[in-house]
Amino acid sequence: MANSLNTITVDGKTYDLETYKSTQGVKASEVGKKNELDKDAFLSLLVTQMQYQDPLSPMDNTEYLAQLAQYSSLEQMTNVASKLGDVYSLVENIDSSVLVGQLSSMIGKNIQWHDGSNNFYEGKVSGVSVTDGQTSVIATVKAADGSEMQTKVEIANITRVGDGV
Repeated sequence: MANSLNTITVDGKTYDLETYKSTQGVKASEVGKKNELDKDAFLSLLVTQMQYQDPLSPMDNTEYLAQLAQYSSLEQMTNVASKLGDVYSLVENIDSSVLVGQLSSMIGKNIQWHDGSNNFYEGKVSGVSVTDGQTSVIATVKAADGSEMQTKVEIANITRVGDGV
């Protein structure tokens, strides 16, 4: 017979630990891989604690209520954290959309920018670019030979916008 500490009784049927894990779709190699305790682990610990308590000296009801309140708080905090992540993504998208709209109004205007050192350039905004979450403008620059070329200008490097550049 299996050690009674390694058995689980569900709906009146007793399983050894490995058999129960296999019926639940949990591989022995997966057990213990989580580094964080989530709400399911917390509830599992509470149920296990109730299952193995000493029947001659049961745990006080107030302790169970306190643990259930903790569980409820944990679940609510998990839900709030998840929803805050959704809100953050939404706000980030709105910010990008507003920025693109504002930069679009610069199309056709002259700008001056620097390349991160003391080199300054001038050109006319011909478009807006969003690449890997980075928003920039496309400026048309006249080369010394009179030809035109386009260059991507980071917004942080723009020093002036408008006529009189």
